[in-house]
Amino acid sequence: MSNYKIKLNNVRLSFPSIFNKSEFNGQVGKFEATFLMNKESQAKMITDVEAQIALIQKDNKAKVSPDKICLKDGEFVDYDGYAGCMSIKAGSNRRPTIIDRDKAPIVEDDNIVYAGCYVNAVIELWYQDNSYGKRVNCNLLGIQFAKDGDTFGAGDTDVSDDFDTIDNDDF
Repeated sequence: MSNYKIKLNNVRLSFPSIFNKSEFNGQVGKFEATFLMNKESQAKMITDVEAQIALIQKDNKAKVSPDKICLKDGEFVDYDGYAGCMSIKAGSNRRPTIIDRDKAPIVEDDNIVYAGCYVNAVIELWYQDNSYGKRVNCNLLGIQFAKDGDTFGAGDTDVSDDFDTIDNDDF
């Protein structure tokens, strides 16, 4: 069986649950993140990922439906920053390695890694064929902060202009 480990360089980080496992509707999930690759400037990297996915299917003599593959076209996702990109979601039951540009470990309180920053990531593609179906999934092995980027989402909204000044005499 081939090794399907891939290094993604200078990709945008989206929906990171990398310091704590994700939670959805009260259910604890995995450590996970989605990585965005620009279709124009990172076309070779996207082609390399697609080639690995094709190789996984060939090695396993399987044809996996596109909706069951971890690589998605951002044009069909209604999230900030996804247009013009391919996205790949990776997860793990074990906390991934998270390091800074100088390879120093990063912890959550450092506030260095966030949705919208650029990272390098090491992922590993794998084939699933069990009672849950046939899929091509992706393990998250590690993340290295590369550079700052525009934060995804609007963030906090400043509503201070919506309030009036209160004098002590008003109470």
